Amino acid sequence: MDVRRLRILRELADRGSVTAVAAALNYTPSAVSQQLKALSREAGIALTVPDGRGLRLTEAGAAVVAGAEEVLAALGRLEETVTGLRDQPLGTVRVVLFPSAARLLLPGLLRRAGRHDGLVLSCRDLDLRPDEVPVAAAEADVVVTHHDERLDPFGGGRLRVHPLLREPLDVVLPPAHPLATRTALRLTDLVDEDWISVGVGWPVDDVLNSLALVTGTTPRVVQRINDFSVTEELVADGHGVALLPRYSTDHRDGTRLALRPLAGVHAARLVHAVARPEAAERPAVRLVLDELAAEADAVRLRTSG
Repeated sequence: MDVRRLRILRELADRGSVTAVAAALNYTPSAVSQQLKALSREAGIALTVPDGRGLRLTEAGAAVVAGAEEVLAALGRLEETVTGLRDQPLGTVRVVLFPSAARLLLPGLLRRAGRHDGLVLSCRDLDLRPDEVPVAAAEADVVVTHHDERLDPFGGGRLRVHPLLREPLDVVLPPAHPLATRTALRLTDLVDEDWISVGVGWPVDDVLNSLALVTGTTPRVVQRINDFSVTEELVADGHGVALLPRYSTDHRDGTRLALRPLAGVHAARLVHAVARPEAAERPAVRLVLDELAAEADAVRLRTSG
Protein backbone atom coordinates (compact mmCIF):
# COMPACT_ATOMS: atom_id res chain seq x y z
CA MET A 1 0.00 0.00 0.00
CA ASP A 2 1.11 3.52 -0.79
CA VAL A 3 2.76 5.16 2.25
CA ARG A 4 1.44 8.60 1.34
CA ARG A 5 -2.09 7.21 1.35
CA LEU A 6 -1.47 5.49 4.67
CA ARG A 7 -0.50 8.88 6.11
CA ILE A 8 -3.75 10.35 4.82
CA LEU A 9 -5.76 7.54 6.43
CA ARG A 10 -3.94 8.08 9.72
CA GLU A 11 -4.68 11.81 9.52
CA LEU A 12 -8.37 11.02 9.05
CA ALA A 13 -8.26 8.86 12.17
CA ASP A 14 -6.72 11.72 14.20
CA ARG A 15 -8.44 14.75 12.69
CA GLY A 16 -11.90 13.29 12.19
CA SER A 17 -12.90 14.85 8.88
CA VAL A 18 -11.82 15.00 5.24
CA THR A 19 -11.89 18.80 5.41
CA ALA A 20 -9.47 18.89 8.36
CA VAL A 21 -7.12 16.42 6.63
CA ALA A 22 -7.18 18.47 3.44
CA ALA A 23 -6.34 21.67 5.33
CA ALA A 24 -3.49 20.00 7.23
CA LEU A 25 -1.90 18.40 4.17
CA ASN A 26 -2.64 21.22 1.71
CA TYR A 27 -4.85 19.01 -0.46
CA THR A 28 -8.36 19.58 -1.71
CA PRO A 29 -11.08 17.53 0.04
CA SER A 30 -11.76 15.83 -3.31
CA ALA A 31 -8.10 14.77 -3.57
CA VAL A 32 -8.17 13.36 -0.05
CA SER A 33 -11.29 11.33 -0.83
CA GLN A 34 -9.76 10.03 -4.05
CA GLN A 35 -6.58 8.94 -2.27
CA LEU A 36 -8.58 7.12 0.37
CA LYS A 37 -10.62 5.33 -2.27
CA ALA A 38 -7.39 4.30 -4.01
CA LEU A 39 -6.03 2.97 -0.71
CA SER A 40 -9.17 0.85 -0.23
CA ARG A 41 -8.65 -0.59 -3.71
CA GLU A 42 -5.05 -1.39 -2.86
CA ALA A 43 -6.13 -3.09 0.36
CA GLY A 44 -8.95 -4.96 -1.32
CA ILE A 45 -11.37 -3.97 1.46
CA ALA A 46 -13.35 -0.86 2.37
CA LEU A 47 -11.32 1.29 4.77
CA THR A 48 -13.79 4.19 4.92
CA VAL A 49 -17.54 4.60 4.56
CA PRO A 50 -19.67 7.70 3.97
CA ASP A 51 -20.73 9.50 7.13
CA GLY A 52 -23.02 12.41 6.35
CA ARG A 53 -21.05 14.62 3.98
CA GLY A 54 -17.74 13.14 5.12
CA LEU A 55 -16.05 9.80 5.75
CA ARG A 56 -15.30 7.67 8.77
CA LEU A 57 -13.08 4.65 9.26
CA THR A 58 -14.43 1.13 9.04
CA GLU A 59 -13.22 -1.49 11.48
CA ALA A 60 -10.75 -2.59 8.81
CA GLY A 61 -9.65 1.01 8.37
CA ALA A 62 -8.92 1.35 12.08
CA ALA A 63 -6.89 -1.87 11.97
CA VAL A 64 -4.87 -0.61 9.00
CA VAL A 65 -4.16 2.67 10.82
CA ALA A 66 -2.86 0.72 13.83
CA GLY A 67 -0.55 -1.31 11.59
CA ALA A 68 0.53 1.76 9.64
CA GLU A 69 1.97 3.30 12.82
CA GLU A 70 4.81 0.73 12.73
CA VAL A 71 5.54 1.54 9.08
CA LEU A 72 5.52 5.30 9.70
CA ALA A 73 7.68 4.90 12.81
CA ALA A 74 10.28 2.97 10.78
CA LEU A 75 10.25 5.68 8.14
CA GLY A 76 10.78 8.28 10.85
CA ARG A 77 13.87 6.43 12.06
CA LEU A 78 15.14 6.20 8.50
CA GLU A 79 14.61 9.93 7.94
CA GLU A 80 16.56 10.63 11.14
CA THR A 81 19.43 8.48 9.88
CA VAL A 82 19.50 10.35 6.58
CA THR A 83 19.44 13.66 8.44
CA GLY A 84 22.43 12.51 10.49
CA LEU A 85 24.30 11.70 7.32
CA ARG A 86 23.76 15.32 6.26
CA ASP A 87 25.64 16.48 9.40
CA GLN A 88 22.43 17.44 11.22
CA PRO A 89 22.50 14.77 13.92
CA LEU A 90 19.51 16.04 15.92
CA GLY A 91 17.44 18.67 14.15
CA THR A 92 14.32 20.53 15.25
CA VAL A 93 11.73 19.16 17.68
CA ARG A 94 8.35 20.91 17.92
CA VAL A 95 6.97 21.01 21.46
CA VAL A 96 3.54 22.17 22.62
CA LEU A 97 2.95 22.74 26.34
CA PHE A 98 -0.12 23.93 28.21
CA PRO A 99 0.62 27.35 29.77
CA SER A 100 1.25 26.40 33.41
CA ALA A 101 3.49 23.52 32.30
CA ALA A 102 5.41 25.99 30.14
CA ARG A 103 5.92 28.16 33.23
CA LEU A 104 7.05 25.16 35.24
CA LEU A 105 9.12 23.15 32.76
CA LEU A 106 10.07 25.18 29.71
CA PRO A 107 12.95 27.34 31.10
CA GLY A 108 14.74 24.25 32.40
CA LEU A 109 13.98 22.25 29.26
CA LEU A 110 15.47 24.96 27.05
CA ARG A 111 18.54 25.10 29.28
CA ARG A 112 18.96 21.33 29.04
CA ALA A 113 18.41 21.31 25.28
CA GLY A 114 21.10 23.95 24.88
CA ARG A 115 23.67 21.41 26.05
CA HIS A 116 23.09 19.27 22.94
CA ASP A 117 24.71 20.54 19.76
CA GLY A 118 22.37 20.35 16.83
CA LEU A 119 19.15 20.12 18.88
CA VAL A 120 16.70 22.94 18.24
CA LEU A 121 13.41 23.31 20.12
CA SER A 122 10.47 25.10 18.56
CA CYS A 123 7.99 25.63 21.40
CA ARG A 124 4.56 27.14 21.86
CA ASP A 125 2.03 27.26 24.67
CA LEU A 126 -1.45 25.98 23.91
CA ASP A 127 -4.23 25.06 26.31
CA LEU A 128 -5.86 21.81 25.22
CA ARG A 129 -8.68 19.61 26.40
CA PRO A 130 -7.72 15.91 26.36
CA ASP A 131 -9.88 15.29 23.29
CA GLU A 132 -7.90 17.95 21.37
CA VAL A 133 -4.50 16.37 22.05
CA PRO A 134 -4.44 13.92 19.07
CA VAL A 135 -4.81 16.80 16.62
CA ALA A 136 -2.07 18.77 18.42
CA ALA A 137 0.17 15.69 18.24
CA ALA A 138 -0.38 15.67 14.50
CA GLU A 139 1.07 19.18 14.31
CA ALA A 140 3.88 18.85 16.88
CA ASP A 141 6.42 16.19 17.85
CA VAL A 142 5.71 16.34 21.61
CA VAL A 143 2.61 17.58 23.41
CA VAL A 144 2.71 18.18 27.17
CA THR A 145 -0.80 17.76 28.49
CA HIS A 146 -2.64 17.18 31.76
CA HIS A 147 -5.81 15.58 33.08
CA ASP A 148 -7.66 14.57 36.24
CA GLU A 149 -5.95 11.53 37.76
CA ARG A 150 -9.36 9.80 37.94
CA LEU A 151 -9.50 9.76 34.13
CA ASP A 152 -7.46 7.95 31.48
CA PRO A 153 -8.19 9.84 28.25
CA PHE A 154 -5.33 8.20 26.32
CA GLY A 155 -5.80 4.60 27.45
CA GLY A 156 -5.97 2.25 24.50
CA GLY A 157 -5.18 5.05 22.04
CA ARG A 158 -2.44 5.29 19.46
CA LEU A 159 -0.42 8.00 21.23
CA ARG A 160 2.61 7.07 23.29
CA VAL A 161 2.25 8.47 26.79
CA HIS A 162 5.28 9.46 28.88
CA PRO A 163 4.39 10.32 32.52
CA LEU A 164 6.10 13.43 33.87
CA LEU A 165 4.45 14.60 37.09
CA ARG A 166 1.65 14.02 39.52
CA GLU A 167 0.97 17.59 40.62
CA PRO A 168 -1.25 18.02 43.69
CA LEU A 169 -4.04 20.57 43.48
CA ASP A 170 -4.42 22.83 46.49
CA VAL A 171 -7.08 25.25 47.63
CA VAL A 172 -5.71 28.74 47.07
CA LEU A 173 -6.86 31.64 49.27
CA PRO A 174 -5.74 35.16 50.12
CA PRO A 175 -3.27 35.01 53.05
CA ALA A 176 -5.67 37.05 55.21
CA HIS A 177 -8.60 34.68 54.62
CA PRO A 178 -9.90 33.20 57.93
CA LEU A 179 -9.46 29.64 56.58
CA ALA A 180 -5.80 30.31 55.80
CA THR A 181 -5.01 29.70 59.48
CA ARG A 182 -5.77 26.00 59.00
CA THR A 183 -3.20 23.49 57.80
CA ALA A 184 -5.69 21.62 55.58
CA LEU A 185 -9.23 22.18 54.35
CA ARG A 186 -12.24 20.09 53.45
CA LEU A 187 -14.59 21.01 50.64
CA THR A 188 -17.33 21.24 53.25
CA ASP A 189 -15.34 24.09 54.84
CA LEU A 190 -15.68 25.99 51.57
CA VAL A 191 -19.38 25.62 50.78
CA ASP A 192 -20.01 29.34 51.31
CA GLU A 193 -17.05 30.48 49.23
CA ASP A 194 -17.06 31.86 45.69
CA TRP A 195 -14.95 29.65 43.42
CA ILE A 196 -12.89 30.69 40.43
CA SER A 197 -12.59 27.67 38.15
CA VAL A 198 -11.69 27.02 34.51
CA GLY A 199 -13.90 26.42 31.49
CA VAL A 200 -16.27 23.48 31.60
CA GLY A 201 -14.54 20.34 30.35
CA TRP A 202 -11.02 21.48 31.19
CA PRO A 203 -8.96 19.29 33.53
CA VAL A 204 -9.05 21.32 36.77
CA ASP A 205 -12.79 21.78 36.48
CA ASP A 206 -13.10 18.01 36.06
CA VAL A 207 -11.20 17.59 39.34
CA LEU A 208 -13.46 20.04 41.14
CA ASN A 209 -16.55 18.28 39.83
CA SER A 210 -15.15 14.88 40.80
CA LEU A 211 -14.48 16.09 44.32
CA ALA A 212 -17.96 17.54 44.50
CA LEU A 213 -19.41 14.12 43.71
CA VAL A 214 -17.23 12.47 46.35
CA THR A 215 -18.10 14.95 49.08
CA GLY A 216 -21.68 15.76 48.13
CA THR A 217 -20.94 19.49 47.99
CA THR A 218 -21.65 21.82 45.07
CA PRO A 219 -19.00 24.53 44.66
CA ARG A 220 -20.41 27.94 43.72
CA VAL A 221 -18.40 28.90 40.62
CA VAL A 222 -18.61 32.64 39.96
CA GLN A 223 -15.85 33.03 37.36
CA ARG A 224 -14.31 30.72 34.77
CA ILE A 225 -10.76 31.72 33.85
CA ASN A 226 -8.37 29.41 31.99
CA ASP A 227 -5.25 31.51 32.58
CA PHE A 228 -3.98 30.51 36.03
CA SER A 229 -1.95 33.73 36.35
CA VAL A 230 -5.22 35.70 36.08
CA THR A 231 -6.86 33.39 38.63
CA GLU A 232 -3.95 34.01 40.99
CA GLU A 233 -4.52 37.77 40.72
CA LEU A 234 -8.25 37.42 41.38
CA VAL A 235 -7.70 35.21 44.43
CA ALA A 236 -5.00 37.52 45.79
CA ASP A 237 -7.42 40.43 45.44
CA GLY A 238 -10.14 38.57 47.37
CA HIS A 239 -12.56 37.72 44.57
CA GLY A 240 -12.84 34.03 45.43
CA VAL A 241 -10.93 30.83 46.09
CA ALA A 242 -9.57 28.39 43.54
CA LEU A 243 -8.13 24.95 43.05
CA LEU A 244 -4.65 25.40 41.55
CA PRO A 245 -1.59 23.19 40.91
CA ARG A 246 0.91 23.24 43.76
CA TYR A 247 4.20 23.39 41.88
CA SER A 248 3.35 26.02 39.27
CA THR A 249 1.38 28.52 41.37
CA ASP A 250 3.21 31.77 42.14
CA HIS A 251 2.38 32.02 45.85
CA ARG A 252 5.67 33.76 46.82
CA ASP A 253 6.26 31.70 49.93
CA GLY A 254 2.75 32.36 51.20
CA THR A 255 2.97 36.15 51.12
CA ARG A 256 0.83 36.46 47.98
CA LEU A 257 -1.36 33.37 48.22
CA ALA A 258 -2.04 30.69 50.82
CA LEU A 259 -2.02 27.13 49.49
CA ARG A 260 -3.79 24.52 51.58
CA PRO A 261 -4.21 20.82 50.77
CA LEU A 262 -7.62 19.21 50.71
CA ALA A 263 -8.09 16.80 53.59
CA GLY A 264 -9.65 13.40 53.08
CA VAL A 265 -9.44 13.34 49.27
CA HIS A 266 -6.75 12.99 46.62
CA ALA A 267 -6.79 15.99 44.29
CA ALA A 268 -4.15 16.08 41.58
CA ARG A 269 -3.55 16.42 37.89
CA LEU A 270 -1.32 14.10 35.92
CA VAL A 271 1.13 15.76 33.54
CA HIS A 272 2.20 13.69 30.54
CA ALA A 273 4.21 14.15 27.39
CA VAL A 274 2.52 12.42 24.45
CA ALA A 275 3.71 11.78 20.93
CA ARG A 276 2.76 9.86 17.86
CA PRO A 277 4.69 6.56 17.65
CA GLU A 278 6.73 7.59 14.61
CA ALA A 279 7.69 10.87 16.29
CA ALA A 280 8.65 9.10 19.53
CA GLU A 281 11.04 6.87 17.56
CA ARG A 282 13.15 9.81 16.39
CA PRO A 283 16.35 10.08 18.44
CA ALA A 284 15.91 13.84 18.77
CA VAL A 285 12.40 13.42 20.14
CA ARG A 286 13.51 10.67 22.51
CA LEU A 287 16.19 13.03 23.80
CA VAL A 288 13.63 15.77 24.40
CA LEU A 289 11.33 13.32 26.20
CA ASP A 290 14.24 12.26 28.41
CA GLU A 291 15.11 15.86 29.21
CA LEU A 292 11.48 16.66 29.97
CA ALA A 293 11.38 13.75 32.42
CA ALA A 294 14.64 14.94 34.02
CA GLU A 295 13.31 18.47 34.40
CA ALA A 296 10.07 17.16 35.91
CA ASP A 297 12.13 15.16 38.41
CA ALA A 298 14.11 18.29 39.27
CA VAL A 299 10.89 20.24 39.84
CA ARG A 300 9.57 17.49 42.10
CA LEU A 301 12.77 17.42 44.17
CA ARG A 302 12.98 21.20 44.35
CA THR A 303 9.41 21.70 45.49
CA SER A 304 9.48 18.86 48.04
CA GLY A 305 12.74 19.98 49.56
